[in-house]
Amino acid sequence: MSDTVEANAGTYREPAMTSRSASFWPTGWWRLMDYKIGIISLPIYVILVGLLAILTQQGQIKPDAPTMIAVLVLGGFTCAEVGRRLPVLRNIGAAAIFATFIPSALVYYKLIPAPIEKSIIDFTKSTNFLYVYIAAIIVGSILGMDRNILVKGFLKIFVPLSVGSIAAAAVGTLVGMALGLGAYKTFFFIVVPIMAGGVGEGAIPLSIGYAAILGQPQGDFFAQVLPPVMLGSLTAILFSGMLNYAGKKYPKFTGNGRLQPAGDDALDLAASEQQEETSSPFDITAIAAAGLTAIVLYLLGVMLFHLIGLPAPVAMLFLAVLAKLSSAVSPRLQSGGLIVYRFVRIGMTYPLLFAIGVSLTPWDKLMSAFTVANLVTIVATVFTLMATGAIIGRLLNMYPIETAIVNACHSGQGGTGDVAILTAADRMELMPFAQIATRIGGAITVTGVLVLLRWVA
Repeated sequence: MSDTVEANAGTYREPAMTSRSASFWPTGWWRLMDYKIGIISLPIYVILVGLLAILTQQGQIKPDAPTMIAVLVLGGFTCAEVGRRLPVLRNIGAAAIFATFIPSALVYYKLIPAPIEKSIIDFTKSTNFLYVYIAAIIVGSILGMDRNILVKGFLKIFVPLSVGSIAAAAVGTLVGMALGLGAYKTFFFIVVPIMAGGVGEGAIPLSIGYAAILGQPQGDFFAQVLPPVMLGSLTAILFSGMLNYAGKKYPKFTGNGRLQPAGDDALDLAASEQQEETSSPFDITAIAAAGLTAIVLYLLGVMLFHLIGLPAPVAMLFLAVLAKLSSAVSPRLQSGGLIVYRFVRIGMTYPLLFAIGVSLTPWDKLMSAFTVANLVTIVATVFTLMATGAIIGRLLNMYPIETAIVNACHSGQGGTGDVAILTAADRMELMPFAQIATRIGGAITVTGVLVLLRWVA
């Protein structure tokens, strides 16, 4: 747009308008407006900072949608921009790491004003917009897939995930034993929490099960299993960012979001996005309808959770796959779903990570895990999980970088970890597979370990 403006400006000049102020307005101003921090125009960014400072001073920061959109967008893209500008670290997912963990540290050290912190926590917990994000990402990405990947990819991904989990459990336990942590503590309180599926679906039910079997307070166990969950997720984010960088250096090992080569799977979400960008004007009604379809599928998932106990995101995932396989969603809605996916991925990811950092990531718990023995054990566990996934994926004619990243999500902090890991890897298209690794893999891990603990206790 700026090039067009400059070209037009060169063909028409008013004789009297040759001053510096005339050259600035409007062309110079437009250049300023087009300079962005994340998605925020620089002048809008400055106005937002000033407005939020005034509203905070006046006690008018409230957990309503307009205010929280401004706060989270400003905070999320500011932290991400800092990460993007760091040499070396920007290549290994620093934007996602900073957007998640900087706000956590700011909260702990009381550097975020208390009214803003409270409003973010209230808004995040009351709206539950993490699941709105996941619903849009899952439904949009599935609707952009070819049927082949829904049959072949979903079945094949269980192999590297299962083998990787077993290998990671063995290696992690052996490393912990070598460092003097003991097999029992290493396995049940470090290795297993890493692969339990996050906090809500992993650490909490795991600690409840430990308390019931061992007859000790649940809070004590929760305090022990939470740090490995968080540090394991951070390790997975770092490794996934490294894999994204490696994929750019060695493109033969990656499908750039595709799980399998084109001969076996016709998925090309990136190509579909490019086609949408160059196609005819957007069908606004189709976009709105696709967004509502994602919400309806999520609510159906919630209903199934209450009926049969299947986690809502997993139920929603299977419903979206069923809708795609049965051609229940028209091509028009599929196209709209792809636009919803792109909008949510670009506009909501870093604000969501910022909200997660403030409300769901206790900095003190994360720091408590930073002992040499714990760090080495956690890194060895996550590395083995990802490396085994890459090797098995390669043997199954899948892209090793993609399978390693999906396996990394098995060591993530639940749905929040999936978002951070896939953002660092720049492969949000893998969200459906990430949900399988996190939800199903975590549920199987927790159930199996509690059975084992009851047997050995």
